[in-house]
Amino acid sequence: MGIIVVGEAQSCDCKKCFDYLVNKIKVDYPGYNDKVTEKTKSQLLQLEQDLRMKIKQYPDSCGTYLSTYTSWFKDNHLRIRRVWRNRSEESDSKGNEKYFVGNIDSTLQLTENRDSVVGLWHSFWGDIAIVKSADSESYLGVSISYDRYEKNQIVFSMKQILENEFAVTSYPYYYNFEPEEGEASFRLNKQVLELHDNTRFVKKTNSPIADDAFLYSYFPEFPNGANVYPIALALTDSTFYLRVPSFYDSTAIEFTLKHWDEITSRPNLIIDIRNNGGGQDNYFSTLTDLIYNRPYESKGVEWYASKNNIALFEDALKNGEISNGEEGIEWTNALLEVMRKNVGGFVIHPLMGSDKTIVNDTIYPMPRRIGIIINEGNASSAEQFILEAKNSSKTILFGNCNTAGVLDYSNAVSETLPGGEFELVYPMTRSRRLPEQPIDNVGIAPDVYIPYSSSMQLFDRLDQWVYFVKAYLELMSVEK
Repeated sequence: MGIIVVGEAQSCDCKKCFDYLVNKIKVDYPGYNDKVTEKTKSQLLQLEQDLRMKIKQYPDSCGTYLSTYTSWFKDNHLRIRRVWRNRSEESDSKGNEKYFVGNIDSTLQLTENRDSVVGLWHSFWGDIAIVKSADSESYLGVSISYDRYEKNQIVFSMKQILENEFAVTSYPYYYNFEPEEGEASFRLNKQVLELHDNTRFVKKTNSPIADDAFLYSYFPEFPNGANVYPIALALTDSTFYLRVPSFYDSTAIEFTLKHWDEITSRPNLIIDIRNNGGGQDNYFSTLTDLIYNRPYESKGVEWYASKNNIALFEDALKNGEISNGEEGIEWTNALLEVMRKNVGGFVIHPLMGSDKTIVNDTIYPMPRRIGIIINEGNASSAEQFILEAKNSSKTILFGNCNTAGVLDYSNAVSETLPGGEFELVYPMTRSRRLPEQPIDNVGIAPDVYIPYSSSMQLFDRLDQWVYFVKAYLELMSVEK
């Protein structure tokens, strides 16, 4: 459940933001007393003192200082993020944006020369024109219809360093259009432009469908995202494969139910959750039902009943911000009732109960072996899924490193800090596994080590990791 309390938009007073942040974490963060001990308290106080001095000297770097403070707690559910608003909502605000002055159409010469860098370019975010700068020593990427940029606004500039290699200065909207240095490369006879570790463009034609097909199918040489798409397919008569990139929606449930007969008629199942950063636990319930083969104890969470956390839920009820209709309202009222009786303490949601033994009515005979592929990108609900899946003797974890380790404090919400420029994301619950079984900053280790390096760009391809796990599971069957 996520609730955003939006404050008024105004320029950020960094000292005011920082003081608010320090107090907010102290009174509302469920991990504060676990992490601020007699041994560590002096370190945190010294950090506060150092950051206040830096804020006084360099107030324009406020976001960096706020993030430095939250990072001390080593909890990725506790973090700072900038509040983004549409340009139309900020018509009277001025950033550091730059604009191209001139006639783009005449400058492009209608993009008739397909071998030229100059021309119209298409991307996932919209269209730009690349034109020569006034001094003709560099090129400008100018917005035609590019998300978060106005028409004629400069998105980036490029200066040639090799035949198809360029030094790039980008003006990202998420950094208030402040310049950021990088590199770019042209590929396929200047039909593709890759901004390294960022995004890519294809030369625009008179066929929008062909442009999109080119854009979606091109495999970049410089990784700019995981591009992990959901996949469900039979690899062989004995092995089925599911790729589940997140638990933020019902994809895992829909895929599993759609292919239920194919999955449950094969002895082996591979569930690939690489780079699945979590979502909501209810979206992996069908998978855990499929995997289950013996009772196990489930550790729940406890909610931190601070006055502000109580008020947050009360305001959400009043403002109609609770999801799931009447069921969500009933859930929230039940939690509020126990929180109000235990202000300043931890409470267990009455509808969720405390630790309990999970006993399912059905154990499915197949699949008999389930390989779950994990990596360092797994966090939060993805790690909860792994913990529950490990309770089945059918399950084997495959990977080459531990998961991210972001689970002990969860159910994050967000609140806008004074000034409206930044918001604090913070958890409201603590796992009842603590302190005996911590996951944060430790992660979950694989059972079987995969000897191949990580695949940065998966798209809809199957890589060596998948074939390793397939061979492992099928060889287990042969040996038996």
